[in-house]
Formats: sequence, C-alpha cells, structure tokens
Amino acid sequence: MNRLTLLIWLLIASVPFLPVPDFWITQANYIGLYALVVVGLVLLTGIGGLTSFGQAAFVGIGAYATAVLTTQYGFSPWLTLLAGLLITGGSAYIIGAITLRMSGHYLPLATIAWSIALYYLFGSVEGLGKYDGIANLPSIPLFGWDLDNGRAMYWLIWACLAIGCWAMLNLLNSRPGRAIRALKGGVQMAESMGVNTARMKILIFVIAALFASVSGWLFAHLQRAINPTPFGLTFSLEYVIMLVVGGIGSVWGAILGAGVVKLLQDQLQVLMPALFGTAGNFEWLVFGLILILLLRFAPDGMWPWITRLLPRKTPPPLATAPALPRRAPTAKGTALLDVQGVRKTFGGLVAVDNVSFQVKAGEVVGLIGPNGAGKSTTFNLVTGLLHANDGTVSFMGQRIETQTSRDIAAMGVARTFQHVKLIPNMTVLDNVALGAHLRADVGVVSATLHTDRRTEASILQEAAHALKRVGLEEHMYTEAGNLALGQQRLLEIARALCCDPVLLLLDEPAAGLRAFEKEALAQLLSSLRDEGMGILIVEHDMEFVMQLTDHIVVMVFGQKIAEGPPATIQTNPAVLEAYLGGVE
Repeated sequence: MNRLTLLIWLLIASVPFLPVPDFWITQANYIGLYALVVVGLVLLTGIGGLTSFGQAAFVGIGAYATAVLTTQYGFSPWLTLLAGLLITGGSAYIIGAITLRMSGHYLPLATIAWSIALYYLFGSVEGLGKYDGIANLPSIPLFGWDLDNGRAMYWLIWACLAIGCWAMLNLLNSRPGRAIRALKGGVQMAESMGVNTARMKILIFVIAALFASVSGWLFAHLQRAINPTPFGLTFSLEYVIMLVVGGIGSVWGAILGAGVVKLLQDQLQVLMPALFGTAGNFEWLVFGLILILLLRFAPDGMWPWITRLLPRKTPPPLATAPALPRRAPTAKGTALLDVQGVRKTFGGLVAVDNVSFQVKAGEVVGLIGPNGAGKSTTFNLVTGLLHANDGTVSFMGQRIETQTSRDIAAMGVARTFQHVKLIPNMTVLDNVALGAHLRADVGVVSATLHTDRRTEASILQEAAHALKRVGLEEHMYTEAGNLALGQQRLLEIARALCCDPVLLLLDEPAAGLRAFEKEALAQLLSSLRDEGMGILIVEHDMEFVMQLTDHIVVMVFGQKIAEGPPATIQTNPAVLEAYLGGVE
C-alpha cells in the first residue's frame, strides 16, 4: 500500500470525528455496503467475465441468516457472520455448479431466475417473517462497545471494505489471480496453461457471493430490521450499474461507482421534485441520461479515466528469488510424441484422416500444408483441445488422446495458437507468468493473505527470463494489447517456455515477424533444440521452415502426402504439385 492510499484510508477513518451531519454518515455507510458487493462483482464480472444479476440475493442470505439466528436463537452476531458465510458459500457453490455451465446470454438469464426465486422465498416463508420481515435485531458488540448507531457502525463497515479491497488486490496480483484473469482470454488458452477453468469459475462465483454476504450481515445490524425489498432484482441491477460506472475491472472503481450512483440517486430524488413537482419520476429520467453520458465519454468507467490523468508509477525491480523447479532433461533422440492413424471428423467433414508422425527430443519437426489442410486441428488433437475419432496419440509412451489439455500441459507439452490468445489489459510479464501456473502451488487463501511473496517472486523471475530469451524484456510492463502482432506471437512463445516444456508446439510463430525477428526466433528455436527440447511447428514461411527443421510432414485436405528431411520434401513431386507451386 503506497502513502497516498494509506492517507486516503486514514481520512476516511477520521470522518466520524468531524462535525459531519448524521445524514452524510448514513450515506457513507450505505456507500460502503454497496461497494462491498461491487468489489465482489469486479472479480466475478469485471475480471472473470461472468455476468451476474443475482448478487442482491446473496446479500439477502447473509442478512436473513444473522436476523434469524440472533433474534430466534440468541446467537452472537459474530457467530452469525460465520454461519451466514457458510450458508452463502454453500448456496453459491450449488447455484454456480449448475448455472456456470451455461454461456452467452443464458448465464445472466439464469442468475435473474434464481435471484427472483430467492426473493420470493424470503417473502413467503413464515419463519423469515414473510414480507413484513424481521425486526429488533441486536447491535454488534465489539470489545465491550455496542455498535448501536450509524457513527459506530461506520468504522466496522469501512474496515470490512478496506480489508476486502486489500484481499482482492492481493488475490488479483498472484498465481490464482492470473488464472482468474485468463478466463476472459478464452477457456482454450487457460486450459492449455493448466488452469482448471470450471473450478476457477465456481471459485470466483463463491468469493463474490461471500462479499455480498458480509454486506448483508452489516446491513441487517445497521438497520436492526430487514424485509425482502432490498434483496430483489432491482438492487442486483443497481450493483451492476455501480460496477460499470466505476470501472468494470477496478477494485477502487467499485468504491467510486457505488459512491457516484448512490449520491446521484439521492440528490436527484431531492432536486427533481423541487424543480418539476411530484407529478412524475423525473429523477429516474435524469439519472438514466447521466449514466448514458458517463458511458459515452468514459466507456471503461470513471476510475480508468481518472487514472489516465495521474502520473504513472515506476514498477519496482523484480525481487531475487530461488528458481522454480525444472523437469529432468530428456535424452536426445527419445521419442516424445507419437501420432498414429489419427482421424477427426466434424459431422460429414473429415478434417484429419489417418495421419501419423513422430517428434523426438532434440528435433524440430515442421507440419506444413495449404490453408485448410488440417494442421491446426492436428495441433488441437495433440494438446487435448479436441479428441480424435480414431487413432492414438502418445507422449513419452503414455496414451494422451483422451486426456484434457491441462493434464497434457502438466506432462510437459506447451503450445502457442494460430490466432494469438492473451489477456490484453494485463502486462506482458503477467501474461508470460501465466505459463508457470503448474510449476508452483499457491492457493487462494495464501494469495489473499499475501503469504505467497517468495513463490510469486520466483514465478515473475522465471517469466522475466523467458521474456529475455525472446527479446521482449524491455516491454515487460507494457500492456499486452499494446504490442504489435509479431511481438504478441513472441509473447506467446515466452509464455509457452515458462511452462518448462519437454515438447513445444508452435502454430505459425513467424507470422507477423520482421526479417530480423525471424532470424532471432530461428536462433532461439535452434538453441532449444540443442538443449534437448522437441519442437513441432506449423508455418507457411517455407524459407523459415526449410532452414530450421530436421524433418517435415506435409498435409493436404487432412491427409499426410509426404514426410522426410527438408531436402527430400523440396524435390518431392506430390508436394510440389499440391503445395509448393507445381512441377516445372
């Protein structure tokens, strides 16, 4: 935490000591409560890319858990906080396991459906007070002090928010945080780096629900009474609006968005009736127009717009740390990849038909052919993104044709993609560090509590070394989306190297590279070959392929038509006819 951030939090903590009207203390309390929920949405929607319109229901679960347990069973509010978190976490896990399998517009619709269902559950159960709710909740005791008014609750609310922001920032700047960010880059890329995307989606869904539950617990004891109204769909939509206004991917934007939306709503409800009378809901019309203007001129939210006006901080130098463990070297000539008779069909289309080849340690094998020959499909069959209809794929003697891509990655297979897959708004260093996901074991708890410093330093050090090998070290702290296409391909190679692979699969790595960059890439791949790595490369630049490879496999219309050393392929009549330009 830098000095400016610490100063801001100290100023926030001093507010109740100032001669501020109780009304503004109340406003600040509700901003803090809303911001807690929105911080969870930053992780779920802004970072993870999963849209939820049901967070108010989780607020309700936390609120009703403490209301029932304190008023009907006499539990301490602090015990009910834990109970509410357990109930909310369990509910979110079950709901997430069902709904997060959906994609596209089905996921938001599903969250709306269960949000409405929980709202009517709160209003229909006798033990929950139906629509009248539950009253006479006790105040929260803290070291002999009863937090029985707004000023007293202020510190607890904002302390919870400060702890939540600290924990969230720690999580996002960690090994699991990079895996969460990778969800937006597509499931294929994340799984190829060893990320269990299904588990990560459920995890962030549960974490966002827990943030909402804490907000509900605080809300119940601030109000000292609850009913279903604040936990309906309308409030869920407001949380999403706060997220978008503040900055969809920013933790600090969550606080800003909650503050701006809350203050706008309250001030317009006072100002509009005074100007136009009480005959219409003009405040909602003006509120909508203001939101449209905000989104028009600050489409990424207000916080990113503000940060562009602030001076950029110089990143601290990377800490020296122990090297990550590496795989034992493989003897040159050892058979790494053995593809035998693989066949893949999509309906009536045969994409790969009875293709066989091998890749050995210390060897570069080229897989060439015209567009649509089935090369990238073959890559996907080898790496587990697709499964063959027939044939076998073995890696170091073990059958892998039915394995998942993350299991294959764990064995030592790394790849790049024909169409670059990266996280544009994450730094080049962090993008590459994602490649080391399987080389360290840092859980969510240790990441959140920031006890992973030593391992994190080792991961970043490994990523920096990989960047140096591909010549991108000077772009370490640049956002990956700002790189040229050729540089992005080099980034993907660095990320693959960060996996510490035995077998490296490169899909058109030279596309978009300038001549001197191709030469540097060829030198890098040659050095990797000399170190004993096996490399399978798909490439259309024939000069690059012929000079680099030891062995070439030629595919046309999904079938292998030739195979052999470059000199043989260059004179093969079938290859010349089908691909290299025809026989003279």
